Amino acid sequence: MPDLVVLRPEGLYCPAGGFHIDPWRPVPRAVITHGHGDHARGGMGEYHATRAGLPILRWRLGQDERIFDYNYGESFVLGDARVSLHPAGHVLGSAQVRIEIDGQTWVASGDYKRQPDPTCAPFEVVPCDVFITEATFGLPVYRWPETSEVAREIVEWREECAARGESAVLFCYALGKAQRVLAEMMAHTDRPVWLHGAIAAGVQVYRECGIPLLETKLVSDEQRGADFAGELVIAPPSAAGSAWMRRFKRVQTGFASGWMRIRGNRRRRNHDRGFVVSDHADWPDLLRTIRETGARRVIATHGNTDALVRALNEAGIDTGTFSTQFGEDD
Repeated sequence: MPDLVVLRPEGLYCPAGGFHIDPWRPVPRAVITHGHGDHARGGMGEYHATRAGLPILRWRLGQDERIFDYNYGESFVLGDARVSLHPAGHVLGSAQVRIEIDGQTWVASGDYKRQPDPTCAPFEVVPCDVFITEATFGLPVYRWPETSEVAREIVEWREECAARGESAVLFCYALGKAQRVLAEMMAHTDRPVWLHGAIAAGVQVYRECGIPLLETKLVSDEQRGADFAGELVIAPPSAAGSAWMRRFKRVQTGFASGWMRIRGNRRRRNHDRGFVVSDHADWPDLLRTIRETGARRVIATHGNTDALVRALNEAGIDTGTFSTQFGEDD
């Protein structure tokens, strides 16, 4: 039987279903796993996605795009393929794509994580014959601490900065990461957090979806010259080194990312603190997830694929790669 998903110049393609998954070029029909910019791009003829992720897609793509939305687990037919979307645990509305044709099942995971996250539905293991997995952090060194403990460390860092009369500016991605940090911090503080405008837009989308988050304020609502000493400010990575940073008289910067598991990454990014928070699976969870799907064949996509392919092949699992154009989360 031919492969249910193949790699085309536009992205991952299901020939029997006549659709692409997270294509990076315009196509007539796209199934979208989640709203990050490297997975949900404009210009498609029509979109198919989760109902939970619809507000994010509307925010990112606009109100005029033709989007068909589905509940998690709801089956729908595209061409000769029966398709359903299942929780990926990555960000709000994120999904794995299950494809069934003539008794064979493939699952394209998109981006996923196994850690608990109060801002999105937890990952669901979907049994399959072939599993297409991300490998963003596909090296044994990547192992995540408990996010609740990292949130406590962020609150303590703010207090340390306050004692020195400094602002604590935390850089993180605007969709998923910022909201998760705000949700996890609620167990440790009730003090408001200040937001860059690019972060505030995504936070508002989550609030409108009913996700509980710590109280926030906009930096731009304060007059020029306001003193943010002792405050925690969340900003996108693009704000680092920008003119926007000049409003903070004395400042420490931190970065919340799985990349901070490697100390050298923090130094290269020139941040004072690194906080290990990731919306992707770490090495143990990549291996656990693949094992739990029961897949006889695995295809690794973006990230550190070499180590994962080698480990799986040594374990007797037929594993190859697709070269995709997915990248950073935002």
